[in-house]
Amino acid sequence: MSAALTGILPVLPTPFAADGTVDTAATKALVQFAVEAGVSGVVFPGFASEVETLTSTERAALLKIVADNALGHVDVVAGASAATPAEVIEHGKSAAALGIQFLMIQTPKAIGSDLAPVQAFLSEVAEALPEAQIILQNAPAPRGSDLSPETILNLARAIPQIAYVKEETLPAGPAISRILENRPASLKGVIGGGGARYILDEYGRGACAAMPAIEIADLHVALDRAWRAGNRQQARDIYVKTLPLLTLQAVYRMRLTKLTMMHRGILHNAEVRAPTPEVDAAAKADILANLAELGIASSASAAQDAAE
Repeated sequence: MSAALTGILPVLPTPFAADGTVDTAATKALVQFAVEAGVSGVVFPGFASEVETLTSTERAALLKIVADNALGHVDVVAGASAATPAEVIEHGKSAAALGIQFLMIQTPKAIGSDLAPVQAFLSEVAEALPEAQIILQNAPAPRGSDLSPETILNLARAIPQIAYVKEETLPAGPAISRILENRPASLKGVIGGGGARYILDEYGRGACAAMPAIEIADLHVALDRAWRAGNRQQARDIYVKTLPLLTLQAVYRMRLTKLTMMHRGILHNAEVRAPTPEVDAAAKADILANLAELGIASSASAAQDAAE
């Protein structure tokens, strides 16, 4: 495990077979793709993994595949969010048994966004998992609790095991600045979310890493490396080139990710379980045209697929 999380940490999707069951072989292929793309780590499960549609058995089996194929090459962040501290602790213990210490936790919306209940929830988890490094996921409403920077800072001061914050509120930039300007020493950094649609603003404010989807992980790695090397114009050129696809990804979510991974030869289908907008013929043509511009699919293949 690395001493610190940096760089590109894509959230892995959950591949499904045509019959709706999880595709374990494809999960291994996704991890291999990410490692070969040069990512710093992988995240599983998360919202982009359709985690709410997975059974506990599926979730555990897939996390083991991820750990077995990623650890030793890159870091692994295990999603451990759940409705109760007991469930989060159970997820954390399962991850620890696999050698994973980074846990990403979003507190349940049901407890609200006030400091006292959120702190009580996370304190119970931290006490039971003393070796875990917690990444506090702050997702925007209506999906998340939309915690204020002040609440996050108070949580980090009270619970030193909160090592990172994944800041996804909109706009995330001011929150990132506020947190980093006032963080305690125990808070190692802030990680950007939002599918890397705001990555340059996040990096410019001091974010240490980003957690996009996986479909263009190689381009995101190239952007990250250019930024860290001081080649800001190169990073911006890559960013601008990816934006048309990322705006579509914000709408079609896992379907776009899986469609792209099909065209990259990693997945066999774009099956999803989570409620997700359908990709009709016009949307598919738009997506494939974007992939062609990114060098992921040829214009000829895009035209052929759009006609199907």
